[in-house]
This record gives sequence, C-alpha cells and structure tokens, in this order.
Amino acid sequence: MERWKAIVQERSNLPFIRARVRRDLENLIALLGSDSEIHTWQEADYRYRIIVDLETLLEIIVRITTAIDYPNFKNRVGEMADQREKLGAYHDIWGVMGELQK
Repeated sequence: MERWKAIVQERSNLPFIRARVRRDLENLIALLGSDSEIHTWQEADYRYRIIVDLETLLEIIVRITTAIDYPNFKNRVGEMADQREKLGAYHDIWGVMGELQK
C-alpha cells in the first residue's frame, strides 16, 4: 500500500495529490491504470504532484481504502521493499504524535 502525502486543491480548482517521493505517485498511477503525468516542482516541499479531477480523486480514495489488508501500518511499511526506507521516519512521527496524545 502506497502512502499518500497530501491532497490539496490549488488555484486550478482541481485536486492535486502531492508526494515527497516520486515512487509513491508512480505506484498510485499503476494502481489506477492511469496515464497521469507526474509534475515536478523542484523548490516545493512536496516536489511531486499529479492533478486529477474530482471523479478520479473519489476513485483513488475508494481503491486505497478497499486495498487496506494489514492490521499495523508501520509493520506493513517495513514489509514493502519500495517503502521500507521510510520506516524510520514513520517511527519518528509516531513517537512525536504519541507525545501529543499524552
């Protein structure tokens, strides 16, 4: 399961799906069987983006949620070769957010 970083609506009035790692959007495009173009903003904090219409965004949400087949997100990330490099960052985020819960 890929990790989607941010969905925003920019000036174009179309949703942008943004990612820090290009491979995440490549995986999303493959999941959809889409030919969406990955746009690159070199200076942006989320460098990679695809632009979709609302219908496609809804399809993405349905496909992602129905593809969840794991009881533990971090364990699943660790099992995936193309996601494993992010595991340390996810543990760091988990720890920081856990502190907020207290």
